[in-house]
Amino acid sequence: MVKHPKKILLAVDSSSQAYEAVRYISRLLPPERTKTVLFNVMTKIPDCFWDIEEEPANRQKEDVVSAWELEQNKDDREFMEKVRRLFLDRNFPEDAISIKIQQKKVGIARDIVLESRNDYDGVVVGRWGTNMLKDFLCGSIANKLIERLTHVPICVVGGTPKIGKILVALDASEGAMRALDYIAAMVDGPDWKFTLFHAMRDLDRKGLQKAEKSISSVFEAASDHLEKAGFKRNQITTRTVANVPSRAGALIVEALNGEYGTIVVGRRGLSCVEEFTMGRVSNKVLQMARTIAVWVVA
Repeated sequence: MVKHPKKILLAVDSSSQAYEAVRYISRLLPPERTKTVLFNVMTKIPDCFWDIEEEPANRQKEDVVSAWELEQNKDDREFMEKVRRLFLDRNFPEDAISIKIQQKKVGIARDIVLESRNDYDGVVVGRWGTNMLKDFLCGSIANKLIERLTHVPICVVGGTPKIGKILVALDASEGAMRALDYIAAMVDGPDWKFTLFHAMRDLDRKGLQKAEKSISSVFEAASDHLEKAGFKRNQITTRTVANVPSRAGALIVEALNGEYGTIVVGRRGLSCVEEFTMGRVSNKVLQMARTIAVWVVA
């Protein structure tokens, strides 16, 4: 299977979590067919200030704000060059890594969404930004992007994810198979290991047998997809767990126990309701996967 070049939008600030997102992507994606745009939205004052009523008593003095802006811009530019160098050190061609810095136009999350409409194949962001307390109080950029990026896959990187093992949540939905096809088209090489994972809620014996038969055919079809993408059968394993109280919880437990660095889920599963942009399982996985990279594929 011929794999086409991918264009990735990597939204970064100068935070340590943004650096971990860069490190993860630089090791995940093949240098010879990946174009990455390092995208930074600069703000004149911290975002939380915009939520305070614009009265003189609540505003920073102009000289303090200007000093903060100059220092922040300097830090951001130095960081962008640092992470660009990380890609180059991993043998990415110079023309495969570009830097785009802009002043905030609407809001950080909205500006990233607008940029993502320029023919990107995926968006990557760190779970936390430069100020974890600020993210908690004002709502993290990652959470806002998850809600709004329904037209392109998004990866939220938490902690320092390990490379090499990918856990793919599967059911019989088209969305789950699309998610598998997406990640298979993104990565290369014999070092990757895929686990196709399915969790079942409480079922009686007859229901369990029926569900196991159904998922077996899904696993077989998924394995065929991976083989067509260039992976060998010895790189693919399957796992089913039954009678779990939470499918999302079972997925996280599997990821932690198996030391997976990457989880892949579809945005919606079999029980999707079109009025909701995020399926219940994928939403819960994102909430719980604090130290794992989670790809959500629409």
